[in-house]
Amino acid sequence: MQVKDVMTRDVISIRANEPIVRAARVMLQSRISGLPVLDAEGELVGIVTEGDFLRRSELGTQRRRPRWLEFIIGPGRLAQEYVSATGKKVDEIMTPDPVTVTEDESLEAVVELMERRRVKRLPVMRSGRLVGIVSRANLMHALASLARDAAAPAGGDLQIRENILTAIGHQQWAPHVNVVVKNGVAELWGVITDERERRGLIVATENVPGVEQVHDHLVWVEPMSGMAFPPADDEPKGRAAAS
Repeated sequence: MQVKDVMTRDVISIRANEPIVRAARVMLQSRISGLPVLDAEGELVGIVTEGDFLRRSELGTQRRRPRWLEFIIGPGRLAQEYVSATGKKVDEIMTPDPVTVTEDESLEAVVELMERRRVKRLPVMRSGRLVGIVSRANLMHALASLARDAAAPAGGDLQIRENILTAIGHQQWAPHVNVVVKNGVAELWGVITDERERRGLIVATENVPGVEQVHDHLVWVEPMSGMAFPPADDEPKGRAAAS
């Protein structure tokens, strides 16, 4: 999927010279946590978020440091923090030159960028103009939409078994196990050497369309001692498929 498939197109923005009080009101009324900031020509110049309102003199939450640390930090940094804590216009507290993406970026690239830059939203640009915004909420909406259970394969239990084996085989961490499927109930048999493999195998099986339940018969063999531990019980594991 690409950014254009999940982004919010009707972007709520604010002008750089507007009062910060208006920005706060817009965010509260619209129930959003960040706003792209545009200049008089409609060019993107920054982004203002809830975090920009945390260190404010009105709240008494501005940064306070020991004198010796202020000396080390230097006057430039202190002046910048003063502006952020006491400035009255959006362009005085916003983050300038925000990281952006294009409509054709993959969601994988978006997530990597969000994690690396520690941001929750990215403006979406087309030919230098703001056309949307993609946020963590957009990614969650996409996940919820894609998470609907797919129909069982036409081949019945035999095809389900083949699909499970294929899904497990694609995981480098997964040991070789045997799978038996009857009436949509998958049974996992085999040996694991790490208890975390059990949950991974169960999840990989659950994610195959047509699987109604998973029964765990996996035996954990402790590598150092060679002792074998059967599963705690033989009850169905994981979730039942949605009706």
